[in-house]
Amino acid sequence: MNTIITISRQHGSAGLQIGRELAKELNIPCYDKELLERAAKDSGLCKEIFEANEKKPTSSFLYSLVMDTYSYGYSSGVLSDMPLNQKVFLAQFDTIKQLAKEGPCVFIGRCADYALEDNPNCLSVFVHADLKKRIRRVAAINSISDAKAKDIIQKMDKSRASYYNYYTCKKWGDMESYHVCLDSGIFGIDGTVNLLKVMIEQREQGFKQAIFNCKPGDTE
Repeated sequence: MNTIITISRQHGSAGLQIGRELAKELNIPCYDKELLERAAKDSGLCKEIFEANEKKPTSSFLYSLVMDTYSYGYSSGVLSDMPLNQKVFLAQFDTIKQLAKEGPCVFIGRCADYALEDNPNCLSVFVHADLKKRIRRVAAINSISDAKAKDIIQKMDKSRASYYNYYTCKKWGDMESYHVCLDSGIFGIDGTVNLLKVMIEQREQGFKQAIFNCKPGDTE
């Protein structure tokens, strides 16, 4: 298996659990909070800095300039002048790319689909569900009222959307931003995991067939 799976998700859709179950079924690593530990180790920044600066986008012209430079593979002294949260994002960006080189795995959130958008082995997934079902799930897990659960969901989704939209220049939750969008409220956790396993299998078979069937001169 060569596929690397990235999972973005609405809060309460069980996207994290689905990612972990999928990784367990496929016997590959799953990176959520674990990514912060690796990024901290690789960058030399402490883990607490990553935790404190998660999902904190900023509107900075300097950041846009640095990202343009960074995307072309240049090292720049300008990086030292960047705000801390932007350094944290770039450190995570580098770590995601490095982990992907080490083999198949599952990434949860953190714009991993954007970091790996040029990786031919990447399959990006967005997990969503009906708001009422997500409210019931969050309320039950945390033993809170539906009203409180709804408030948490709306705040979390807004935070994730803001972070994703800023750093990726794409739209969080838009089907065009991902390869696959799945409604876990319809398929359930096990059903969604099984669907992803089938998709991964079909994708890898299709990739192999495409390689074997390709002939010199083929352009379409």
